[in-house]
Amino acid sequence: MTFKVKPLAASLALALFTGGAVAADSVEAQLKAQQELIQKQAEAIETLQRQVQENQAAVEAAVEAVEADSGKSALDKLSIGGYGELHYNNTDAKKEIDFHRFVMFFGYEFSDNIRFFSEVELEHSLSGEGKDGEVELEQAYIDWDLSDNLTSRSGLFLLPIGLLNETHEPDTFYGVERNNVEKYILPTTWWEAGTGLIGRLDNGITVQGFIHSGLESSDGYIRGGRQKVSEAAAENLAGTLAINWSGVPGLTLGASVNYQDDLSQMSGDGIGSAMLLEGHMDYSVGNFRLRGLYAQWDIDGNVASENGADDQKGWYIEPSFKLTEQVGVFARYSDYEFFKGSMKDEKQTDVGVNYWIHPQVVFKADYQWAEKTDGSDNNGFNLGVGYSF
Repeated sequence: MTFKVKPLAASLALALFTGGAVAADSVEAQLKAQQELIQKQAEAIETLQRQVQENQAAVEAAVEAVEADSGKSALDKLSIGGYGELHYNNTDAKKEIDFHRFVMFFGYEFSDNIRFFSEVELEHSLSGEGKDGEVELEQAYIDWDLSDNLTSRSGLFLLPIGLLNETHEPDTFYGVERNNVEKYILPTTWWEAGTGLIGRLDNGITVQGFIHSGLESSDGYIRGGRQKVSEAAAENLAGTLAINWSGVPGLTLGASVNYQDDLSQMSGDGIGSAMLLEGHMDYSVGNFRLRGLYAQWDIDGNVASENGADDQKGWYIEPSFKLTEQVGVFARYSDYEFFKGSMKDEKQTDVGVNYWIHPQVVFKADYQWAEKTDGSDNNGFNLGVGYSF
């Protein structure tokens, strides 16, 4: 028995030794694989960290590039504004309430010398088929400062003509309605598309010159000839030159000329060239202010002559006085001759009051006496509220 047990014990010992060695080798292999996996994960994490740092640097560089020109953030470069006015008219011609205008401004400053400005307007609250109002793009242009005193303007913009065409927010003028001289003769609001230059001299003179789209009128009706840059006929472009002087505190004197080779955009139809000459003044001293304007059209062609539309003109004078910082009173006399189906020669006197509850929020009331061509009157009163921001 002893002789048989010894070989068996030896066999068992050998088996245990061999198995233990194999098990040790397996554990060592697993540990080595885990170490390699950990090393690969550490390398992957290091790569991700490097990518995050590179992306962060790229983002910071992009932000710096956006802010580099003016030191402003992208949000600071965006500007939003607008104005609106509600009217109640109770005259011989009409009795109605109308939210006449709702306007929004949007602008963006690309850099210290390149800016975008736009103006979108909804008139009479509703637009669309069968509605009284319309949605209009009144301005969308780029200003590019070529130097401290010279700016290039290109796009769709208001022409620099008269007192109200460029500045017509309701808190900036007296009266519920805009005066009829700057409605029918100029005609405010008048915008075109084109390009030109604005120069500012050190002596208070500003000169503006533009080449732009023109009116399209087959009978001489100026206001009805505005194309509003909607697939506008451009057989004949137009030009505007304007000059303003404000070298004396409180005083602005200005004049402008607009010329178009063919008012109808069609040769041989009896409507020829048209020229507008306009001059204005705005003078303030203390609480007193005086504004006035004269404008005249000269239209060539036998159709314009036969219609009596060859010579259309008008003027107004408007003194006003600020009783307090919030309350101002005014009077205005207007005399104008314009063509709308037939020649009309009208005169109107307005008196009224503006009450600013805030420098940019105003309540208005006025009374008008209007004498029309046919001898009838259009008398009555108007109430309004307006704002701008």
